[in-house]
Parts: sequence; C-alpha cells; structure tokens
Amino acid sequence: MSHLPLSSAPLGADELQRYHRHLILPEVGADGQRRLKAARVLLIGAGGLGSPAALYLAAAGVGHLGVVDADDVELSNLQRQVLHDTASVGTPKVDSAAARMRAINPHVDVVSHRTRLTSANAMRLLADYDVVVDGSDNFPTRYLVNDACVLLGKPNVYGSVLRFDGQASVFSLDDGPCYRCLFREPPPPGLVQSCADSGVLGVLPGLIGVVQAAETIKLITGAGETLAGRLLLVDGLRMRFRTIDVTRDPECRACGTREITMLIDYEAFCGVAPDTGGHVPAEEGDDDEIAPRTLAERMKAGTPPVLLDVREPYEWTIARLPDAQLVPLDALPHAVSTLDPSAELVVYCHHGIRSAAAVTWLRERGFQRARNLTGGIDRWSREVDPSTRRY
Repeated sequence: MSHLPLSSAPLGADELQRYHRHLILPEVGADGQRRLKAARVLLIGAGGLGSPAALYLAAAGVGHLGVVDADDVELSNLQRQVLHDTASVGTPKVDSAAARMRAINPHVDVVSHRTRLTSANAMRLLADYDVVVDGSDNFPTRYLVNDACVLLGKPNVYGSVLRFDGQASVFSLDDGPCYRCLFREPPPPGLVQSCADSGVLGVLPGLIGVVQAAETIKLITGAGETLAGRLLLVDGLRMRFRTIDVTRDPECRACGTREITMLIDYEAFCGVAPDTGGHVPAEEGDDDEIAPRTLAERMKAGTPPVLLDVREPYEWTIARLPDAQLVPLDALPHAVSTLDPSAELVVYCHHGIRSAAAVTWLRERGFQRARNLTGGIDRWSREVDPSTRRY
C-alpha cells in the first residue's frame, strides 16, 4: 500500500482520457492516478538513466517532477540520452529535459535545479520530494543520495549501467536495505571505469531507466511488489535478467547503527575529486602526473615533452593534442622499442585512466620520465583549449 497522499483535485476530462489505460487497471485505478498527480519525484541526473525515467514518469502523470543536473547537452550524449535532441546541444540539460517533459504532458509541473548535488544542498533539495530517482553515474553521488535518503526517510530508486550490464533496486524503505548495505565501501579509485572510458550500449540505460520509472510508479500507487530487498541484474549481451536478495545490514553505518547523522565529503570518501573522470587528481609536485595547465605552459615555452596518445584511432580522429604520437594501449608493447627511455614522455587518453596504466607499465620498463596527463584530453579541453572537441 502506498503511503503517499491522494490529490484533493479531481482528474479533469483531458486527464481521464489521457490516463485511461491506467484507470482501468484495478491495481492503479482513479486513486492510484490521483496519487501520481499528488506525488513529487526528484530525478538526480538528466542523462542516460534520467532520460527514460523522466519521459515515462511525465507520461504517467506524476504531478511534480524535479530534475537536478549541472551539465549542458553534448553531442556524445545523444547516443543514449533520449530526453535531448541535436538542436539542444550546448543548452543546459535541465532546460532541455523540462521542455521535453512539458511537451509530453502539460499537466506536469517541472522544476529545474541546474546545480551539482552536493553535501551542502542535498538535504534541502531532497526534502521537498516524496521519491528520489538516482540516475547518477559516479560513486560519490550514489553514496550522497543514499545517505541523504536514509536521513530524510525518502525511498531511493537506484540504477546503474556500464558497457552491457545494468543494475536496479529500491533502497531506503522502512524495512529494507540501503545502498551501503550492498556496497559498504566504494571501490578503490580507478578500479571501476566510467561509461566515458569503457562505453555503454545506448539502449541499456533505457532498459534500466524504464525499470526505475516502473518502480517509482509502484511506490507511489502501492501496486505490486517493488525491488526493495532485491537487486536486479541485467546482462544486455545475453539479454538475461536475474535478481539477488539483499538484506539490511545491522552494522550498516547509515540504516543499521545510524552512525551517519550528517552528510560528509563524498569525493574524499570515494578517493576521487570533482570533474577528474573518477580518479585522484595530481598534485603539481607528483612525479608521475602532470596537470594540463602545466603541460600547456611547457608547450608555450618551447620545451614540450614527447606526447604519447594511447587512445583508439577513432578517438584520435575526434580530437588530439598538437604533435602527439598515437600508440593505442594494446599496441604499446609492440611500439615500445621505438620510444626513447631517456626522453621526457607525457602519456594521455580520454580521462587519464588508460594512460595511468600505460605510465605504470612504461616505468617498470625503464621509462622513469614518463608521466600521466591528469584528467586526459577531456580535462585539457575544459581547462586549456575549449576548441578541443569533447566526447
């Protein structure tokens, strides 16, 4: 049974026609549709997962939808982020999302929050909503959303995707587990790559995001059985779906012992920093890393190091650094004999993860002056040369 209130406003003639297929479902009916109309749902992210969730929640008649996202639409988003179109490239995602949701259903009130979700604003933002749909793509935000939901007593509809695999569940119900019960500690920095580095099948976020929308609708209407206490695992390559049981951990610091009483620095907790692609950033004195601005100063001064690009050829055609040499990571063992072990070498990739592995490999073979470009070519584009195309 849903604990959300019924809307005091009756359904209008247009709404009765629009939601007819819901109204004839005994598990939803007029009461369920009025609960949807009264409900307030916050979407964390208007990206791959947030797109299908937003589309279906708007179409279903959720009366109040909030969207939190600080990014602009990029061309590389459009392979999977179906809220946005080519004309919206360069515009804020929250604006594009709001326009699309309002076009689908003018009865829905959409509120745009163009900001990063942080420990400073999460409690305030989440407090105004009944259900939180977590469409984030990084561990700090997932732990942040989880802890805020537990502290506020809000259901957390979770989803994640990578390559061909996806997960979904419902956390933070009164008698169910939270995200920390399943993942007590974050993985070591750099161990789990992001979709930007490993890729994702474009339709996979659609599958998981639709599951998140379905779970949200069930939470609001009280229909059926949610994924609370279960983790749905999707294998997109073999198209296999299975669930595993997840129980509340009595020693969980969030929902078990309740040791967590306030939000923390989640980037520090996960060993990452904002906007670094998911790995620890270099300090200027770090011997095996170099920051983009430092490299740019060296190049401007006329003392550039040898630049080695370990990305794939298709990435090279999108964007590259001046005078760099392309040696894809898997070809590095065959090309190492052509490189000078005594030369100063700066290795880069998309976000600095593959290149970090290359630098470790090179240093083990005598290239003691090899360094990794922190944040890769993506950070170079953001901090040094905006004309370098991002993808």
